[in-house]
Amino acid sequence: MKEDDVKTLIRYRLDQARTALSDASFLMEGGRSSQSIVNRLYYAMFYATLALLQKIKKTPSKHAGVISLFDKEFVRKGIFPRGMSRHFHRAFELRQSSDYKVMSLIPRETIDELFEQAHAFIESASQYLQEISSVSK
Repeated sequence: MKEDDVKTLIRYRLDQARTALSDASFLMEGGRSSQSIVNRLYYAMFYATLALLQKIKKTPSKHAGVISLFDKEFVRKGIFPRGMSRHFHRAFELRQSSDYKVMSLIPRETIDELFEQAHAFIESASQYLQEISSVSK
């Protein structure tokens, strides 16, 4: 894939991440279901991670692969703190639970925490991608 195509895809994934976060905010303000909000928050982190992985030309086909590669390529190498990994894993687990388990209610305070974590996750990923793009020019 050409470098310009990679940059376009990274921007697209970051836009998806920001849109998912905005959707979560809209759902929260509207008092919508915790299931829908958690779904959007997880996907916000997921899309930001896809942008990161695109930069290193690794694109797994499964969610578990995306999470695993994030840990391997960015957390274990010290690029991002372990807390980001914990938040991403937690978002995945909450989404799995709310989507696939019967009557899995998530408290509002948990959703509020997850929102802040997703916001910080996207900002960190965006900042990192900007910094490495500036350096590599």
